[in-house]
Amino acid sequence: MLNGIDDQERSHLSAARPLRTVVGSGGQTTLTDGPAKDRWRLNARYLRSLGADGLLRPYRAEAGLWSYSGSWGTTVGAAVTDGPEDWHWGWESITCELRGHILGHWLAAAARIGRQDPEVAARASMIVAELAACQRANGGRWAASIPPAYFERLVAGKPVWAPQYVVHKTLMGLLDQYRIAGNAEALSVASAFAEWFHDWSGQLSREQLDDVLDQETGGMLEVWADLLAFTGDQRAADLVDRYDRPRFFEPLLAGVDVLTNKHANTQIAEILGAARAWEVTGVQRWRDIVEAFWDAAVEARGTYCTGGSSCGEVWQPPGEQSARLHAVQEHCLVYNMMRLADVLFRWTGDHRYADYWERNLVNGIWAQQHPDTGMPAYFLPLAAGSRKQWGRPTEDFWCCHGTLLQAHASIDEAALYVDGAGISISQYLNSVTTWPDLFGGRVQLSIGADPEEGVVLGQRQTFHGAAGIQELLSRPLPPRRPNQRVYVLDVHCDRPSRFEIRLRVPSWVAGAPMLEIDGKSATVTVDNGWIVASQVWSSQHIRLTVPSGLSTLPLPDQPGTVAVLDGPVVLAGLTSQESILYGEPDEPTSFLTADQERHHSWWRTGTYRTVGQPTGIRFVPLAEVRDEPYTVYFPLQSPAQRSSDRGPAAG
Repeated sequence: MLNGIDDQERSHLSAARPLRTVVGSGGQTTLTDGPAKDRWRLNARYLRSLGADGLLRPYRAEAGLWSYSGSWGTTVGAAVTDGPEDWHWGWESITCELRGHILGHWLAAAARIGRQDPEVAARASMIVAELAACQRANGGRWAASIPPAYFERLVAGKPVWAPQYVVHKTLMGLLDQYRIAGNAEALSVASAFAEWFHDWSGQLSREQLDDVLDQETGGMLEVWADLLAFTGDQRAADLVDRYDRPRFFEPLLAGVDVLTNKHANTQIAEILGAARAWEVTGVQRWRDIVEAFWDAAVEARGTYCTGGSSCGEVWQPPGEQSARLHAVQEHCLVYNMMRLADVLFRWTGDHRYADYWERNLVNGIWAQQHPDTGMPAYFLPLAAGSRKQWGRPTEDFWCCHGTLLQAHASIDEAALYVDGAGISISQYLNSVTTWPDLFGGRVQLSIGADPEEGVVLGQRQTFHGAAGIQELLSRPLPPRRPNQRVYVLDVHCDRPSRFEIRLRVPSWVAGAPMLEIDGKSATVTVDNGWIVASQVWSSQHIRLTVPSGLSTLPLPDQPGTVAVLDGPVVLAGLTSQESILYGEPDEPTSFLTADQERHHSWWRTGTYRTVGQPTGIRFVPLAEVRDEPYTVYFPLQSPAQRSSDRGPAAG
């Protein structure tokens, strides 16, 4: 087996999809200094701050390995050192029915962060061993933070808060520890736990199963498909069949709108399960379900300017957004839809999915992580006078705390993809990727950006930038902020090799891209969103310049109300009012001008102010808003309308 995929599955996938992830192609990507790494570090700091005892407390309590009375006894009276002031609260409270969900997210993120942090890897290994001990104390199969009685209540139709969602997180974390960190004990715990589910679900009729699946199941279908891929166990195959959800999937395939006003993250988790089931089994129906869902959730429904697809945790009606700007894009949904876009990109190589992923990264994952504290925002409101509500480190533990851990830990996995002909650069994230054996030898590809000749969202002070403002002649700088992004790539092959390097041209590009290889201009042909450079590579320097600029995006049901974007970056007006702007929608510079464009030794991205307007408003990237009130959508009227509103001049 390789990376948790056996030979039979690899054969199916190689015939079914054109692209493999870096890990699937035997490579390793590491983020380098830049905005993505800054966000990664914030997340890693938070992950390290969560200790094993706090994460394991509900599991140990369920296994009878932990209890709390407030003192050592009636006669001794000494205070217990591990008191409530050190516990996890919010959704992790020992009295909450979702207790324990964060541990699975933590393990999944730690499997990735642990590749660069031995301390995190060691803590994760210890936690897996403790889960195994809890499983033994529970009789050898049950390994959850909640009791089996919750599942009895689920079958009986009695109120209980998403027990399968909670258990899925545990199983997901265990399987990622096996898949990524190579922890065989994690697979053993998950396999034994699956035996309990096989017996339990085997006692239910199809109708009972359907009733159970009508309650939030999380990604249980994906877990069973993963387990089938890793073990080939018939019990896992049975569970894949049992967790098929015909009440949702069949009308979806028939073109019925089964999304509007339904819980979005319940459904996307099930679709990710269908995607994994297709990869493992090759049964076409699973893929048809995934593609029908994307058409219904994204193509036919439309997204907000940020790329988000829901409000108040449910899908908004197709083409209707103006009445639902208050609680947009739950963080969990953003991450899971990005995962689905990544899956579809691997299957098809279609640049639209990579464009979608980028839009949601800069206006979702980054916009919903506090740039200083690293804490998550559950929703990202887009209405006039909105504010982000940030979570706290151990007092809330929303589901979004967990997806925060995973999202930032896995960003690098979407940068590069490989097939038999070459390498596709999907996302221009500062990184270095190394393949020990690719196209006949060792290959290394680094991706970076030029923050002097182009703009970079989230750029910060660097020694290189500070030196640039000292060196007068050797490093001339543009006189004003450049309206372009400049990506630099270096490729090194131990043995000269011929293959393709495919560069995605983002959908937001405002002009013809320019390509240089070793300082010489190269002919540029953009074919369906890609530039393909094919040659013998040994040690080359590639420079891709893509023009960017301001654009407007209207609300589908209120086309006179628009959001403004700078390239892929949604801009937020720092105002609590819904002020009317006067200008031309296809010429945003008619109402916005550059503002605070330079900060010491780097260009500030997306900073503008209104010009020629009744009220002055500053605009900044939505991802850089912290606690200020902001407005994203503005009514936009032409100058002629403004003159008409004023009426005729006095005679």
